Order: sequence, then structure tokens, then C-alpha cells
Amino acid sequence: MKRTLSTIAFFLCFLGAMAQTYVPTKENLAERENFRNAKFGIFLHWGIYSTFAQGEWYLQNAVPDRMEYAKAADAFYPHRFNAHEWVRAIKDAGAKYICFTTRHHDGFSMWDTKQSDYNIMKASPFKRDVVKELADACHEEGMRLHLYYSHIDWTRDDYPMGRTGRHCGKDSTKSDWPHYFKFMNAQLTELLTRYGKIGAIWFDGWWDHDQDSVPFNWHLPEQYALIHKLQPACLIGNNHHMKPFDGEDMQIFERDLPGENTAGFVDKAAQISHLPLETCQTMNGMWGYKVVDQNYKSVAELIRLLINTSGKGANLLLNIGPQPNGELPALALDRLKELGKWMRVYGETLYGSVAGPMKPCEWGATTEKNGKVYVHICPDEGRKAPSGVTMPMAKKPKEVTDFQTGKKVTYTYKNKELHIAIPATLTTPDHVIVVKR
Repeated sequence: MKRTLSTIAFFLCFLGAMAQTYVPTKENLAERENFRNAKFGIFLHWGIYSTFAQGEWYLQNAVPDRMEYAKAADAFYPHRFNAHEWVRAIKDAGAKYICFTTRHHDGFSMWDTKQSDYNIMKASPFKRDVVKELADACHEEGMRLHLYYSHIDWTRDDYPMGRTGRHCGKDSTKSDWPHYFKFMNAQLTELLTRYGKIGAIWFDGWWDHDQDSVPFNWHLPEQYALIHKLQPACLIGNNHHMKPFDGEDMQIFERDLPGENTAGFVDKAAQISHLPLETCQTMNGMWGYKVVDQNYKSVAELIRLLINTSGKGANLLLNIGPQPNGELPALALDRLKELGKWMRVYGETLYGSVAGPMKPCEWGATTEKNGKVYVHICPDEGRKAPSGVTMPMAKKPKEVTDFQTGKKVTYTYKNKELHIAIPATLTTPDHVIVVKR
């Protein structure tokens, strides 16, 4: 009877939340603008799955039982973890924020949560609050911190079984959504009251119930309202691959630029919204650490990805999977270092910019800021740079110059179209021409 009354109260609270339409606060709108201007962030997928060195879905893909998987916590001792070193390397790369996986689908919490013993303080010998150390380092370095939180749990019986985690040894007869929902909100409350200012909560897992015969109700309005009550400026994003839901402050695209669907994740109804946009992509092939995945994207490829994402008016959230010993992989650190060199020269063409008059194409992309259009000539690998590019422009430009040298660039203007002659010798991997409107 007590559980029945609790369930009734839960749904009454939900109906109350549903009746309200989200109106962002001034603080939230300001944070949206800050986020929109950031352009570059680093995603960190790290948990006990790193000990298997097979990626973050190892429990789903390989281990037959959650109890066997949980034993990895006993061996999780990342003795070389140094939050300040992580943050400095990321900051030096030109990134403006970090998004960290506080709890992935395997249910292991990377902070000192009081809601479950399955966490880094109680279940592992490491006994250090990684989220706290990372939050402290971010705050000291002026780096915004976003927190990833999975709606899925492959280990808890109270999480209603979805289309993943079916072979992990859960007892589906013990499913209890109101209880699980209360657990999640208690954890989110911890994250938003104990670790200072949080830039965003980044949800994942909505798609786990996208094939249910009866549509699953995640009760997001109530959860979103809780987050905005605890930290009004905190942004909410949800990797559901749909058009944004009411209460969300940003739109997320996984492994694709906004408006594209090469990865096959995006729902047909997921139009590009007016909200700040973010594309998340891996530096190599996996999100979590996988020892055999050394196929990292080249520096030139990463620069093109960053430019093309900005050319769509979005941020790039570039992922790294830290090693089980607590270090960032050497190849990832190398890529960060090279990106930092490029960003120190060309970062001003991206930070605070909007999408330019030409969408990303085989020769490059355009960004725009303060009356200047930045034309990035960065052709796809294996393609030659064009001898010239043409773009729409309502009025004749005041001048067209080379970004690096400041020298004038030859152009013609006719019928509201600007044609720019591309120099035979280009700066690689990106040559920038500035068009002053």
C-alpha cells in the first residue's frame, strides 16, 4: 500500500510539472550564449570499463553478467590520475569546456554518491572523488565543466529493461521506475549542489526505450525542472537524436554535423533548432578507452572537423577515452598539443562566430564574426584546393585579405556574388581569407 501511494504521488508531481512550459532565466540565456561562443570542448569517457580496455559498452558487448563485471571495480586504481594535468592539457588545446562521464550505462558512479555503494569511493581501492578533483581543477583554470549522466542502468533491477543490457543478469520482475527516478534525481541533486557551478547536464540513453510498444515516459519535465531549480544557469542537453524537448537548452548531434545523418542516428523530425548546437565526435574510433584502437584522426582531419562544425554554427565536443591508470593516451595528448598550436593562431576565426554564408563543402567552410567572413580553405584529404570560390553576398565587400599576412586577395563581385581567387601556395592544413563586409 505504501509503494502504491508513493507511485500515485510520483505521477501527481509529474502531471504538475507537465503543466508548466519552460521559460529560461536570464542566467540561463547568458550561459547559452557563452556556450554558443565556446566552439570547442573535450568529452571524457572514463569509468571502470577502462580496465577492460575494450570500450565503454563492454558490459553489454562481452561480459555475460553484471556481477562479474563489477569485480573490475576492485582493480580500478588509476594511480596516475591528475585532474590539473588533464585540465591544463585540454585548456592549452584551445578547448573552453570539459564534459565528463559521471555515470555511464554500466551504473558505476565516479563520485562520492550517497545513493549507491557502487561508486569509486566505496567499490574501488582508489577512494578518491574524481568528479570533485576535476571540478576543482576546472574552476581553478576557468574551464567550464559539463557532466554526462546516463538515464540507463544495466546493473540496477529497478531500471525498466530497455533494448540494451538484456544479458547482464538483471531481474526484470523487480523493475520500479518511480524508485529509479527518485534515485536519479537524488544523484543529480548531489552533482548540482556539491561541485560548484556546473555548465550543463548532458543526458544519454533516451533511445533505450525508443522501440517500446507503448511509448516510455521518462518524466523529463520534472527532472529538468529540478536541475533548473538547483542551478538556473545550468544547461540541459539530451542525446535522444530527436528535435529538442521542452526544457532543453542545447541540441546534440552524435557523430554528425547538424542537418546531416551519415551515422544513421538522427530522427527525421530532428530539425536544426534555434538552440545552441553541439556535435560530439571521437578522436579515434571509440568513446571509452580501447587499447587496440590506435587509429586516431590526423591533426589535419581534426582541424577540418573543427572548422566544419563551426561552419554549421555548432560546437565540437571531441572525445578522449582516458587509460585505466588515469593518464590521457599519448596520441590524444599529441593531438591536443597540435590543435592548441593551430587554435592560438586561428582560434579568433572560430570563437564567438556564427555560420558563414557558405555551408561546409569539399573545399572548406565559412564562419562569421563582427562583420568579417572567414573563408577557411581546407579541402578534404586527397582533394586539391580550388582555384577560386564563389559565395553569395548582398553588397560588395570593403576588402578581402589573407588572414595570416594581411595582404590583399584578388576578387570579383558581380550580381551579388563574390568570387575569390585562391592563392596557388596555401597554408596547410587551413588557409584563411578574411572578407570584410
